[in-house]
Amino acid sequence: MKIKTPLTDEKIKDLKAGDKVYLSGYIYTARDQAHKKLYKLIKNNEELPIDLNNSVLYYTGPAPAPPDQTIGACGPTTSYRMDEYTPALLQRGLKGIIGKGPRSKRVVESLKEHKALYFAAIGGTAALLSKKIIEAKVIAYPELETEAIRLLKLKEFPLVVINDIYGNDYYEIGQNKFKETR
Repeated sequence: MKIKTPLTDEKIKDLKAGDKVYLSGYIYTARDQAHKKLYKLIKNNEELPIDLNNSVLYYTGPAPAPPDQTIGACGPTTSYRMDEYTPALLQRGLKGIIGKGPRSKRVVESLKEHKALYFAAIGGTAALLSKKIIEAKVIAYPELETEAIRLLKLKEFPLVVINDIYGNDYYEIGQNKFKETR
């Protein structure tokens, strides 16, 4: 299924855990250090440098762009490191997250509560994924270098829905199917 940002309730209501999607449009990057800064702003009731409403965050720290390329290798980082901060960002209107690996029960419940999705990008394919990024620019925290917040424009970026808005978890579904075959 092809979807475009911004994500809205209407656009994502039919997506289920396990669905393959191709995401196009604008998204933000944010990793550990950027999350700490955003979380501090939220806790202090200060304005964020990005608009999270109906947006998507990609947990990545892209490599520098080689000559004649938009961006360097740009693969997902392990998501659980952002679990402490994720519910506060979802409360601010975040609708999608891209990373790899399972999320905590608290994050899965928060995704359900705020009708948001967690997508997995395939780890180990950073160079290939970067070819689906057609624009990239740093928009906040340049001092964080690779962990700076970037605005990316994607064209049919391949993802799998891991956690849907109904609380389903594709990792659990897969494990249960495996157990049934044993």
